[in-house]
Amino acid sequence: MEEMKEVLKSIYPKERIRENLQNNYEQAKKDPVFRLLIDSLQLDEKKLIHYTSRIEDCVIEYKHCKDCKNLLCCKNKITGYVYLPQNIEGNLEFNYVACKYQKKFLKEHQYLNNISLFAVPKEIKEARLKQIYVDDKKRFAAIKKINEFLSNYRKKQAVKGLYLYGSFGSGKTYFIAALFNELAKDNVKSALVFWPEFLRELKASFQFGYQEKFDTIKKAPLLLIDDIGAEVVTEWSRDEILGPLLQYRMQQKLPTFFTSNLSIKELEEHLSITKGNVDQVKARRIIERVKQLTEEVEMISKNLR
Repeated sequence: MEEMKEVLKSIYPKERIRENLQNNYEQAKKDPVFRLLIDSLQLDEKKLIHYTSRIEDCVIEYKHCKDCKNLLCCKNKITGYVYLPQNIEGNLEFNYVACKYQKKFLKEHQYLNNISLFAVPKEIKEARLKQIYVDDKKRFAAIKKINEFLSNYRKKQAVKGLYLYGSFGSGKTYFIAALFNELAKDNVKSALVFWPEFLRELKASFQFGYQEKFDTIKKAPLLLIDDIGAEVVTEWSRDEILGPLLQYRMQQKLPTFFTSNLSIKELEEHLSITKGNVDQVKARRIIERVKQLTEEVEMISKNLR
């Protein structure tokens, strides 16, 4: 009889394959975690035996999760996610599912979706008001203004942004980013724009995405124009981009912030010069809008970079 079975297997290789699948499946069922997973699926074993090896991969990741203490200890292929089989309308599918630690992390950091960055390092999203260096008395004026803005904005009072200027690497951008991150927890959307690079990107996007990029920063409830004064001034950037942008935000009473190495007076001189031409009137118009939108605060400190 056994000889007949072997003969049939040689004639019908599908029989050999089917028997191997069944044997592998029965062997895998000896693992209690494997049984736990297949029992949860409530699918016919005739379907499951074709996926034994993939379910065994899930078993490995499931066991990793069972003994895991935090995201730093994750041993799975994708940190924070476990590969699991799922019964989707009677079909067996395999998906990466967030573990309990990853779900907690995503929930706690969901507010970061309220922040748009343009050519600003992603690490700036980690800026926190609690982590601002407060031992330098030269920073007290800026810290006070940041806290005043936060308090008044939450009370829905009319507030001006800040024109924060001073020495290189003193933490000006970090200050504003920390403020925006705090308000993002209140579901307030904001945009942080590294101005010199944003202008280059905007000019390069005339064929595609230009208006969307411009409207995103123009209409953002909170806006930081970072490092203004470091750009090469052109009539286009000054008169067609910066001017209309500030005019709109002034009319809509949208809080606007600036960081710069230049004072407002120095910025006016910078904006007046374009490729050898000098136009103090147009520069002054821009500066008047800056003054309408902001309070000027000097921040000089040691380089923290």
